[in-house]
Amino acid sequence: MPQTMASISVEDIAAEINDGCRLAMPVDYAGVPMAIMRSLLRKAPRNLDLVGVPTAGLSFDILIGAGLVRSLETSAVSLGEAGGAPCFMRAIAQRSIQMKDSTCPAIHAGLMAAQKGSPFTTMRGLIGTDVLLQRSDWRVMQNLFSMEPDPVVAIPALHPDVSVFHAPMADREGNVWIGRRRELAAMAYASRRTFVTVERIVDHRLLDDEITAAGVLPSLYVDGVAKAEKGAWPYGLWGEYAPDTAALQRYAKMARTEEGFQSWIAEVYA
Repeated sequence: MPQTMASISVEDIAAEINDGCRLAMPVDYAGVPMAIMRSLLRKAPRNLDLVGVPTAGLSFDILIGAGLVRSLETSAVSLGEAGGAPCFMRAIAQRSIQMKDSTCPAIHAGLMAAQKGSPFTTMRGLIGTDVLLQRSDWRVMQNLFSMEPDPVVAIPALHPDVSVFHAPMADREGNVWIGRRRELAAMAYASRRTFVTVERIVDHRLLDDEITAAGVLPSLYVDGVAKAEKGAWPYGLWGEYAPDTAALQRYAKMARTEEGFQSWIAEVYA
């Protein structure tokens, strides 16, 4: 008989994110786990090394504004239609975090290398770019299978300590439905531990349903699932609810100053 995964809370997920954690979260349209933010701010783990898959937004901006971030590796940071990420921009101007500039393909390549157990993978598209000049951990090497000069860039495997994302549903075994959001699977495969918040937990086994099975992340790759209704708010969640653009714009306006950011935190996460 299939084993039922013990239910956990958003507080339990936050408790697994410790000082120095390499923490990955997804792009704004793929299920940002905003429900854990209150508990994470209360725990306040220091020196976080964040990974945006492949871009970053509000959740990372909040952690940066709270002074919990040591480094950030991603291809872009923004609030989408609400504009730039103010705490991130302040931190870059003040040089208070280390920025590891990347590209969307490079983030995915690093995760793919990790899930395959390879120390690195190679790409060509970075040759001649300014991004390559800023990354001493990316190495240009000769294609070993070419007799002609053929440089490629070696991208090291990207292993998050913890990945967290939000999804529409999971079953009681811990299988999680991610639909077409395959970047969530890549995060889970590459990470040492993966936790998920969901809108609901269903009684039927998702892998037994031909309609949902192809879009399921098996519980083998999931360390815990917590129910959190509207857990992506103010972001939206595919097939569930739209983003709250007004709330995002309000954050962007308030967080333009340190004082405004602190007022927003006190109001939303009191």
